[in-house]
Amino acid sequence: MYSVIIVDDEPWAIKGIRNAFDWGKHGFEIAGQFTSVHKAFEFICDENPDLIVTDIRMPEISGLELMRMTREKGKHADFVVVSGFAEFSYAQEAIRYGALDYFLKPIDIELAETLINKLAVHFANKRGHRNSLILEALMSADEHELSRLTPFFDPSSKDDYYRALILYSNREQIGGKKKFDVKHALEIELGSRKTLYILKSGQMADLKGLNLASLAGTDIKAAGISSISNHYKDLAKLIKESDLAASKVFLNEDEKGLFEFEQKLNTVKPFIDSISVIIQEKQFEALEDTMGRLKNDFSKNNAGMGEVVYLWNQVVGVLLASFYEELKDMELGFLNYSELKERFENFESLCGFLYDVLLYIRQLNRQCVSEGDIGSYFAQMVKYIDNHYSTKLYLKDLSSKFFLNQVYCCQLFKKNLGKTFSEYVTELRINKACELLKHTEMSVEEVALKVGIMDYYYFNKVFKKQCGITPAKYRKC
Repeated sequence: MYSVIIVDDEPWAIKGIRNAFDWGKHGFEIAGQFTSVHKAFEFICDENPDLIVTDIRMPEISGLELMRMTREKGKHADFVVVSGFAEFSYAQEAIRYGALDYFLKPIDIELAETLINKLAVHFANKRGHRNSLILEALMSADEHELSRLTPFFDPSSKDDYYRALILYSNREQIGGKKKFDVKHALEIELGSRKTLYILKSGQMADLKGLNLASLAGTDIKAAGISSISNHYKDLAKLIKESDLAASKVFLNEDEKGLFEFEQKLNTVKPFIDSISVIIQEKQFEALEDTMGRLKNDFSKNNAGMGEVVYLWNQVVGVLLASFYEELKDMELGFLNYSELKERFENFESLCGFLYDVLLYIRQLNRQCVSEGDIGSYFAQMVKYIDNHYSTKLYLKDLSSKFFLNQVYCCQLFKKNLGKTFSEYVTELRINKACELLKHTEMSVEEVALKVGIMDYYYFNKVFKKQCGITPAKYRKC
């Protein structure tokens, strides 16, 4: 949540400000209330609140002086000033100093909701922009930019150890609400349901244990934790490891908890290699039986998302090498883990698609419906996608809804639209995102959700791939 302190020399005024707004509903939390500006300033220096609501005229130190002192200390808290009618000129001066807004005493309750909404939008945009910059610096291992953006990366501390933790929650969190209490950590929101923590300590032992009891009673769907490194240049690798570990729920949605990154490729590689041999030798009967055991084999070996990625790319490579002409127009490209999670609802769905590819190859010359029917069904499907791109869309569900084989659908997209199903949906979403970024004040995170992409981190990657720049930079162009 965004932390707020209230500063006013009159206790009744503090109570009025506290009660006038529904702080919690909009993601704010009152962290302190002060009648002494000196004590308020000490709190600001020690605790770095996000928002300071302050009176203008107070004994000894005015609200304007408090703003000046806070800025001189290098603190980036935002201010909202309170004034009576007689001090309206001071309020105007406060705006020139950089205050977000002001309101008059006594507070007009009818205007309170408008103000708190405005503040919530501002902080969502501010946090989203900061998160985007930090994430970009983390992935590029830009030490100078990291130390500029956050004191967490102190260039003087060269002997620290790092570990990444990613949490997925079951439902959307409001106003940057924290989902896990971690000390000595940098928190980065990667969407309304996904949070990254960079853990740091001078002692490796401090990062080896994690209190699982902290997950009890929370909305955590899955947590993934990386290996440990003593170099900031490994941060991108650690983030990927933690995301792969948390993605364990892709294989089994009922399995929840904290998953530690662990490579288990050796346990499933022989099984995957056997699939490759069977495909190459066109042993379709054996392949059908092997594909049927795929999910159970992965479960038995406690495989993770890294092994799923290897499975997909290995099988796709062999399929294209063996049946290129038959499959060249299908959506059988090499994918990373985030792309697989975006395309398939779960591991069972992925296995089902590969199985359908097998059936398609076996029944290549058999069609259940006429070409005219196929064209009509496909046109209906495309129209549905155009109107529902902001929702979760899986080719398996759509092909069933419009009476088409999902593997044949891949060919239809390439043949009729010149792009794959995923490319078509992504283009719709990014085009709409560009429009929203240019013509609305929605935060980048809100834009991602609006166009149907729940993962803020993934949205940034896809947007940059499509447009050449990040969403935040696009908005400034």
